[in-house]
Amino acid sequence: MHVQEWLDSVPAIAVYAVVALVIGLESLGIPLPGEIILVSAALLSSQHSGVNPVVLGACATAGAVVGDSIGYAIGRKGGRPLLAWLARKFPRHFSAGHVATAERSFEKWGMWAVFFGRFVALLRIFAGPLAGVLHMPYWKFLIANVLGGICWAGGTTAVIYYVGIVAEDWLKRFSYVGLGVAVLIGLASMLIIRRKARKAQPDRREAEPVGAGD
Repeated sequence: MHVQEWLDSVPAIAVYAVVALVIGLESLGIPLPGEIILVSAALLSSQHSGVNPVVLGACATAGAVVGDSIGYAIGRKGGRPLLAWLARKFPRHFSAGHVATAERSFEKWGMWAVFFGRFVALLRIFAGPLAGVLHMPYWKFLIANVLGGICWAGGTTAVIYYVGIVAEDWLKRFSYVGLGVAVLIGLASMLIIRRKARKAQPDRREAEPVGAGD
């Protein structure tokens, strides 16, 4: 909620830039909450805040593709020493066990590991640098990178945007139903009270004492 409130307080162009930058840095290999930022921004775009979901999806996709490509280049140049340096800087994310798991995925699945890795937080950070370290042919990496970026970034934006619209519409309908129920309850209460009041009037007359002159 804090992320969404902050995004809501800045201009739309800043939202696009932040989403592209955070996702790009995460794809490059820096552990950042790219998915949280994207989901928050997509939900914000569904609330008529001036954030265009198409532009948002395009910026997220561009950040993912460019970040992964830079990560690939760094990994190819840095090699194994780069992974060791990342393990020292980010031991929670680049531990020996995590690296070994990611390597097995790449050796077994190749391009598919890059594509589907976009949808898994751990592999999303590893995909670019590790593909470079393992010397995956760049054209293979680029195809999987672009397709994965489009499906993940564009797909996430579209799904969250439409879920936000449906949820908002449902809440509006729910509020209208609630208002209608409240009105019916109010009318029913008023009719019951009036009926009881009318019934009580004859009883009150019968209970009144007879005057001395009558």
